[in-house]
Amino acid sequence: MESAALRRQPRQPIIYGLLCAFAPLRETLIGLVLVAFFNLFAFEAARAESTAIGPAVPEAAKVVGPDQCAKCHQQEVQQWQQTPHFATFDSLHRKPRAKEIADKLGEKSIKRSPVCTQCHYTMQNQEGRDRVVAGVSCESCHGGALGWLTSHSDYGGAGITRATESPAHREKRISDSVAQGMNNPHNIYLIARQCYDCHTVPNERLVNVGGHQAGSQDFELVSWSQGMVRHNFVRTGGTANATLKLEELRVMYVVGVMTDLEYSLRAVATATEKSTFGIASAERAARMKKRLTDIQKAVNDPLIEPALNAVATVELRLGNKDAITAASDAVGSAAKEFAEKADGRKLAAVDPLLPPPSAYKNQPSR
Repeated sequence: MESAALRRQPRQPIIYGLLCAFAPLRETLIGLVLVAFFNLFAFEAARAESTAIGPAVPEAAKVVGPDQCAKCHQQEVQQWQQTPHFATFDSLHRKPRAKEIADKLGEKSIKRSPVCTQCHYTMQNQEGRDRVVAGVSCESCHGGALGWLTSHSDYGGAGITRATESPAHREKRISDSVAQGMNNPHNIYLIARQCYDCHTVPNERLVNVGGHQAGSQDFELVSWSQGMVRHNFVRTGGTANATLKLEELRVMYVVGVMTDLEYSLRAVATATEKSTFGIASAERAARMKKRLTDIQKAVNDPLIEPALNAVATVELRLGNKDAITAASDAVGSAAKEFAEKADGRKLAAVDPLLPPPSAYKNQPSR
């Protein structure tokens, strides 16, 4: 045994020398593997966040502000400047009713209270502080753009414009932008969830103590999105504010009902007392459940069935948060899948339910 050990000893310095010689390469390879791993992890995390069910409040650190959007979307921004979403920046904190609600909540500044800024303003991190920079703006709906702006504005190389971009590149550009956090209207659920996260007012104290209304009770996705806030200039190359096709409106209407049901349920799940907030939210959820049931009777679409199954037996009562939240998640998943896969040409049965253009909330400029 001793002689065998002695025979192996001369090899040890050689092996050690080889390891030392290749150490820089080894460290480089390990570093590259780690970088690749963490980049993949970050990308998957961003994609999971951007496509998740439920609210997606933009992070102030990722907000670039509407001025950046206006560099390529000037007409869209000009249309936005005609809306209450824009005006709230200068007007809301001056309204007696808003001040009354803030006082009841013990909030001294409407523009500095997270209760108010979450829905009424756009926050941007400037020099380490989150500041109000606009009313309800581009990124309130489309998500903080810092992570996806580069992908969104890359049409495939120098000299290539949106008009000359290849279909394959456009599909990849949209996919990459969504993975990086953009709420792109190619899936209307990603936008609808932003609308309903605020228009259901999911804050019990704000309603029961502050006296804020328990959501925009007449909010309906088609009529509220196709009026003054519509800004579809991309479709026409900037020549007009385009209207949606009938088959698109059908899908939007159904997605709106499903998302309304989802967010009404989310509000009910957070209720802790039998008062205005909980009662109004439960009544709204019940109305949306009935409306979705009526839609399904008319169209019999298998993509709607999972949402109805999720709410078939759930009890809208205090202390049932987990079950109600699970139901809202299932409804949200169904709404997202319906927005992605539904064929509006097969949904003609919902036409009698669609609001006519005369019912659109205000009228957009053309």
